[in-house]
Amino acid sequence: MLKTDPAAISSTEFFDRSRARLGFDVPPGLIDPNIIPKSGDQGTDRMLEIIAREQPVRPAAVLIPVVDHPQPTILLTQRAAHLNDHAGQISFPGGKIDMIDASPLDAALREAEEEIGLDPAQVKLGEALPPTRTFVTNYVVHPFVGYVPHSGELDLQPNPTEVETVLTFSLELLREGYEMRRLVRRGVPIHTPTYEVEGHLIWGATARILADFLSHLQTGA
Repeated sequence: MLKTDPAAISSTEFFDRSRARLGFDVPPGLIDPNIIPKSGDQGTDRMLEIIAREQPVRPAAVLIPVVDHPQPTILLTQRAAHLNDHAGQISFPGGKIDMIDASPLDAALREAEEEIGLDPAQVKLGEALPPTRTFVTNYVVHPFVGYVPHSGELDLQPNPTEVETVLTFSLELLREGYEMRRLVRRGVPIHTPTYEVEGHLIWGATARILADFLSHLQTGA
């Protein structure tokens, strides 16, 4: 249970708290196929074990852009409908880590610039969360928190080949849309966090990353 509602904190407190509670080390699970991050749900963990045996590890990185409004907002994207992987889903900007990337963080920043035109120079922080695996595709996703100081509207340029639209949600809207749901994947029942906001359903790895991030900001976490 939350001792302090993350949706109610100021922008300054939000970023101070994230700096104090999130690290920056690259986890071994990003490239080791034998390390499967635990979700806290037996069904989800079982599914991830099954997928890990069937698919090679595919390292990826995403950026969690948190915009410095009076009440901080989180930026996400709706992926283009024609994409082969996760078409139409809500996600954080990011993608697979390429050989040209000096680090997972560099990959997250590069992808964010390519997908939505977010200038890496605007991103002031880079705290890291533990990796999360995706269902089916077995991406091992390393999330980074990016602080975007800005007043007014961001001048973003979504890449239509990858992104349908850019979405920005306040912490309050996300909190109100949170729900644990029971889903069935390949006959395995799982309980997983979801967020339904303004007609958009956030689920899967993105929802698990978001829930993990917000849990790190709780007082006493």
